[in-house]
Amino acid sequence: MSVCAIVPTYNNPLTIERVVERILEAGLEVVLIDDGSAEAGAAAARKAAEQPKVHFLRRERNGGKGAAVQDGFTYARKLGFTHGLQVDADGQHDLDDIPLFVETSRTHPDALILGYPLFDESAPKGRLIGRKISIFWCNLETWGKKIVDPLCGFRIYPLAACAKLGPLGQRMDFDAEIAVRLVWDGVPALNLPTKVRYLTPEEGGVSSFDMFRDNIRISWMHTRLVTRGIFRALGYVFRTLLGKRAKSG
Repeated sequence: MSVCAIVPTYNNPLTIERVVERILEAGLEVVLIDDGSAEAGAAAARKAAEQPKVHFLRRERNGGKGAAVQDGFTYARKLGFTHGLQVDADGQHDLDDIPLFVETSRTHPDALILGYPLFDESAPKGRLIGRKISIFWCNLETWGKKIVDPLCGFRIYPLAACAKLGPLGQRMDFDAEIAVRLVWDGVPALNLPTKVRYLTPEEGGVSSFDMFRDNIRISWMHTRLVTRGIFRALGYVFRTLLGKRAKSG
């Protein structure tokens, strides 16, 4: 088992270098994906990539967080890593939790290790409401509370399981969809608490979340997953009935 950090960045000039440094201090190599950042963000990403044990990809056009993370998956597997710790580049995550997440993953190598956020007063109220909606739909899609929070971008993936999923969301719909799809494929989900703090603009806190477009994408993603979930449930009932009929016959 070999774990690296997968860090997508888009216009994070004030935070990306420190995030990469903290991950390296925790003992992990970094796969850093610059998702088409403008000049300042691109320069900061290139500077962060100059550090030893940082593997760098540059996407010339912004394709979205999901697209960047999935490119990171592919690159990490080529480098020989079996697991990827996804970390956002905006400095929100408590990187002191990296050892706990890595140790949990080593103990449960087949599992998806999901962070669920412990917010402070910096969390925008609108974002908290949106999370509750996604949590409701994910509970419905997975038939229970297997995923405490589907939107937290601090998590460890078993990369081989991710490679089997096929097409996934390319933007902010990615985090929830991949978690649900992995659970559907039988991957255990372990949920760990982690502190999350929203930085001020002066601290480098920027959001790539488009309130209109990304909410539309997430709503459509949940519509697709619920529809697929219904057919999965019907298929399960049908197979169960056939099995009982065969035994009775």
